[in-house]
Amino acid sequence: MVGQALPLHVATLLTGLLECLGFAGVLFGWTSLVFVFKTEHYFEELCEPPSGTLGNTTGKEGDAFSPEAEFWLHPCASCHPFLHPGLGGCPGEDLGTVTSPGKLSKSDGGDPRAGVTGLEGWEDGAVWPVCPGLLSLPFPLLDCKAQDERFSLIFTLASFMNNFMTFPTGYIFDRFKTTVARLLAIFFYTSATLTIAFTSTDSAVLLFLAMPMLTVGGILFLITNLQIGNLFGKHRSTIITLYNGAFDSSSAVFLIIKLLHEQGISLRASFIFLSVCSIWHVGRTFLLMPWGHIPYPLPPNYSYGLHPGFSSQSLACVLGMAPQQRKRRTEQENKELQSKEFLSSKDETSGPGQQQGPGSFWSYALSWRFAWHLVWLSVIQLWHYLFIGTLNSLLTNLAQGNMVLISTYTNAFAITQFFGVLCAPWNGLLMDRLKQKYQRDMRKTGFSDASVALFSAVPSLALTSLLCLGFALCASVPFLPLQYVTFVLQVISRSFLYGGNAAFLTIAFPSEHFGKLFGLVMALSAVVSLLQFPLFTLIKGPLQNDPFYVNMALLLVTLLTFVHPFLVYRECRARREAPCATA
Repeated sequence: MVGQALPLHVATLLTGLLECLGFAGVLFGWTSLVFVFKTEHYFEELCEPPSGTLGNTTGKEGDAFSPEAEFWLHPCASCHPFLHPGLGGCPGEDLGTVTSPGKLSKSDGGDPRAGVTGLEGWEDGAVWPVCPGLLSLPFPLLDCKAQDERFSLIFTLASFMNNFMTFPTGYIFDRFKTTVARLLAIFFYTSATLTIAFTSTDSAVLLFLAMPMLTVGGILFLITNLQIGNLFGKHRSTIITLYNGAFDSSSAVFLIIKLLHEQGISLRASFIFLSVCSIWHVGRTFLLMPWGHIPYPLPPNYSYGLHPGFSSQSLACVLGMAPQQRKRRTEQENKELQSKEFLSSKDETSGPGQQQGPGSFWSYALSWRFAWHLVWLSVIQLWHYLFIGTLNSLLTNLAQGNMVLISTYTNAFAITQFFGVLCAPWNGLLMDRLKQKYQRDMRKTGFSDASVALFSAVPSLALTSLLCLGFALCASVPFLPLQYVTFVLQVISRSFLYGGNAAFLTIAFPSEHFGKLFGLVMALSAVVSLLQFPLFTLIKGPLQNDPFYVNMALLLVTLLTFVHPFLVYRECRARREAPCATA
């Protein structure tokens, strides 16, 4: 790396990290955003009046609520775990109490209805908790199952698009290069944030359009940023996994929006701010990113900004060519660089003079290497999706319905998810260090750089499978305190999974096909992840809420993921022994 280019490369790296951390994967903070949507009464028309009272237990003096009450508090009901089963939250320091059945008073002895209008007909049986920092009004207790299903459907659609749409977006990145892909990402992202900003209770159905667009824009941001690792040579895998970890941690953005909303900052103001940030995205696209792709290995004096892929010294010469000549020269140089780094196993084992450049996309997409990588990714991802989808049910069973414990463990799980950005780079660091070690040891035997890079991925693949196995074993043991270990293993395994997936694809296949292969493997794994719904139905139905048999079956399937690193290892050994065999 030329010293003069280092500041530009570092600026590209840091701004790309900020882009992934602040924008790319915000969808996975959906739980926090749903809370805000509910306080804004989105889809509240789907709620129905209850069919009966809350219960037949009589309230007594000093109770936090009376089960005979016909009204609970909204939106503050989640502020005390006893006020809304299934919801945990902050402790209620100043809680109104039931002084007698059908009566209530504030902790300071005053009338909770004093100075409040619009409470006609709500005088008797209302619950009045006062939560720190929140002004709360009583609302009728309603059955909002249909509302929850509507929000769940929006998230299901958006999360499916997060994986499935990586294939067409990857094709766009490969075919039309970086600038076009990023401008499309900015269009989708800005359209989504503006749509959310100006939705209301009457137009909440637009979330079905906005959230998938937000997801597609975010995944395009990630795809276009992953190539930045090519600028840093031996640290390439570390940077790729760092970006994937930042993508995971960006779920905190919606939590920040929720906290700002509680402090009086409107949802519209927050999303308008995200929309205005598109100016920064556009500036970064033209000033800190190339028009085309960042090649790997990086050619000498590579620069971008004026003209991608050429040094400033050669720019004047190149501009003297006709447009078609410049295009042919650019493509020829890129293909020469790629063919030196990426060779199929057939190319590397062929005789002298028979080496060829990178093959077609389908030759790699239909290879055994890609097929087993798909199995590896799909099985581990299915474990994570099923665990997240059934976590509340798991904690409810293990805590025997104790809402305080359920809330504590739910918060612990949410906090661990924020550390994905710290966990992911360790996987890339492992791959980069092993690659450097293997290069020193194997160059004496004639082992190619491409084979060394592939060999360095074997420990990472095996370690990710091992982490998933440990996470799955802990999740299958019905012991509540053990779930703290499960949460830690889950976030490490997930960070290793997605960072390792991107890093392996850049190592094992030519960079000219990276976008399409990355998109294809994510799209196919998204189809496999749909199995989580029938598995969840099986647990809740025939298995009567006992996940033991499903967990055991998935544990056996998890063992298949170890086949992938074994086959890659065997392929590398075969390449290493090939020169000896022909000697």
